[in-house]
Amino acid sequence: MKKIFPALFLITLISSCKNESKIDPILVKYPITAKVDTIDTYFGNPVKDPYRWLEDDRSPETEAWVKEQNKTTFGYLENIPFRNDIKNRLEKLWNYEKLGSPFKKGDYTYYYKNDGLQNQYVIYRAKDEEKPEVFLDPNTFSEDGTTSLAGLSFTKDGALAAYLISEGGSDWRKAIVLDAETKEVMEDTLIDIKFSGLSWKGNEGFYYSSYDKPKGSELSAKTDQHKVYYHKLGTPQREDELIFGGNSLEKHRYIGANVTEDNKYLTISASTSTSGNKLFIQDLEDPNGLLIPMVEDTDSDNYIIDNVGSKLFIVTNRNAPNKKIVTVDAKNPSSENWVDFISETENVLSPNTGGGYFFTEYMVDAISKVFQYDYEGNLIREVKLPGLGSASGFGGEKEEKEFYFSFTNYNTPGSTYKFNVENGEYKLYWKPEIDFNPDDYTSEQVFYDSKDGTKIPMIITYKKGTPLDGKNPTILYAYGGFNVSLTPSFSIGNAVWMEQGGIYAVPNLRGGGEYGKKWHDAGIKTKKQNVFDDFIAAAEYLIANKYTSKEYLAIRGGSNGGLLVGATMTQRPDLMQVALPAVGVMDMLRYHTFTAGAGWAYDYGTAEDSKEMFQYLKGYSPVHNVKPGTVYPATLVTTGDHDDRVVPAHSFKFAAELQEKQEGDNPTLIRIETNAGHGAGTPVSKTIEQYADIFGFTLFNMGYTELPNKSVLKDFKE
Repeated sequence: MKKIFPALFLITLISSCKNESKIDPILVKYPITAKVDTIDTYFGNPVKDPYRWLEDDRSPETEAWVKEQNKTTFGYLENIPFRNDIKNRLEKLWNYEKLGSPFKKGDYTYYYKNDGLQNQYVIYRAKDEEKPEVFLDPNTFSEDGTTSLAGLSFTKDGALAAYLISEGGSDWRKAIVLDAETKEVMEDTLIDIKFSGLSWKGNEGFYYSSYDKPKGSELSAKTDQHKVYYHKLGTPQREDELIFGGNSLEKHRYIGANVTEDNKYLTISASTSTSGNKLFIQDLEDPNGLLIPMVEDTDSDNYIIDNVGSKLFIVTNRNAPNKKIVTVDAKNPSSENWVDFISETENVLSPNTGGGYFFTEYMVDAISKVFQYDYEGNLIREVKLPGLGSASGFGGEKEEKEFYFSFTNYNTPGSTYKFNVENGEYKLYWKPEIDFNPDDYTSEQVFYDSKDGTKIPMIITYKKGTPLDGKNPTILYAYGGFNVSLTPSFSIGNAVWMEQGGIYAVPNLRGGGEYGKKWHDAGIKTKKQNVFDDFIAAAEYLIANKYTSKEYLAIRGGSNGGLLVGATMTQRPDLMQVALPAVGVMDMLRYHTFTAGAGWAYDYGTAEDSKEMFQYLKGYSPVHNVKPGTVYPATLVTTGDHDDRVVPAHSFKFAAELQEKQEGDNPTLIRIETNAGHGAGTPVSKTIEQYADIFGFTLFNMGYTELPNKSVLKDFKE
């Protein structure tokens, strides 16, 4: 293996500026990335993989490469003249009190709170009218804030609590058990928990899920045999009982266990991929009770939302692409006995329960509508929301007669409302005090035609009065996969972007869940190009309608959205000025060989499935479609060195390909966050730095020598 040497390549960035002056050049010296003679053969077709060595996250060569790339990237970013101004504004706007929706457990009401710039939210609690106290402060878990709270679960009576922590952003978790009253740790820490919640069985113990530790690196080696265990309090973890999984003849990559609110039933969901699951149930009151199959195939998504005695309420998209709720008796729970309770509609259902009622949230063109039903299936009322946007919450235990919900959209910071389940009335409980006036901004939803004529919705948000002259800096953000729905929500980062005259546009691409299972399936496997076409058509719409132009357009996305950006910029490098792929799936021929990647095959297929699937994946795989002599947009690839969901090797290899083959003066940089993972639990301090670097890079490469709206910075100059 060759060592990393200083670069031979010298790239000077000289862009035309909006104010028609020239930017002082920032010199970029790329590190040389060694190449190896690795070749894989798929169905008789040899495929070179010259940067395979970057997949070894434990090698000193990879470590050296990361250091050299970061040195180059931060050397560039530190020379952007207004980078610190953006960071200061982000800190100023971010520094307001944030409050989560309260919830009751035992005698206490708990809530999450952040004073402003705390790296992690703190959990407080109060009993009746007593003064709130800190229950758990994740900011004390590590000095740099990179150890985060990843889950919190209470017993039904609130006497005990167990919480999960993530170190450095890893998906591997540890569990700590507390006496909730005294806050004292009760036993040794449990380790090696992954893709799991914690579900209590009375006050005796709880269920959790994990994989066997993989051979090789735990951050990148394959993990595809999930298991459910039961941990009895007071016993060592090595004695935990294996409940489900571990059958070498039948692999389940994702298994979850849940106990019903009344502690009567255990339900097990078992999946081979991220879509579709088998469903099993066990009567915990029967000492000889066995796990009984309810659904024995993975053709649909199903889960038990509640029960009344032996009457089970199940949310399913089985023969109902937009989901419905059905009922069945636990004694005969198989799917042929299911009876419709709340039928499927033309809109996608996301239900919750609380106060003895069902609350059905529907997505209507990605906008929330909420209805309340009783347990006989009678419609009680539509809950009229505060506006057009996204509602969340509407949940609590059966005996509660009041609970909380939150509401937000792209230009409205999230507020919390207290809801009365009997009369349907609610009142504002908490509203953030933030230095941002939502009334100055507008969100509009448009529908545009994709390449094949499919109508795609897109919400465009910007400051009122913005001239549509084609010269507005614009971020086009999307995801398009895994049945994930992008609904309107407020972001401090996006607020800062819009303050600077920026436009923020979010299309709801196929592959997502905004229009149910059919919409999802229209963007998977050999239909994945539909997703890229939808994204390209969104960019063309924004340009054609003068929201922006090629010179002022940036495309952004993370994870599957990082793949979206990588595929789009390699297919249409002429369409945008800046590309911002984050933690992306970039090597489509090998993604399934890392961590839990094999579970993504429902959406992607694998290169081993068939010659047709191999050729299709290779046809859009970002790593395999960077072509020499092509002018690619200015690109800032971002990833984390502890990302064990989408391993950073994807981003490493893509950046190396771009740096080798980029033609012209646009920079190709990779920003590798250390001691960070896929994104969840990232400390506020690191998040602010990331936004400052991304926005600074974007505006600078759109030709700005200073911020478009410097008036918001006056506080720092006084």
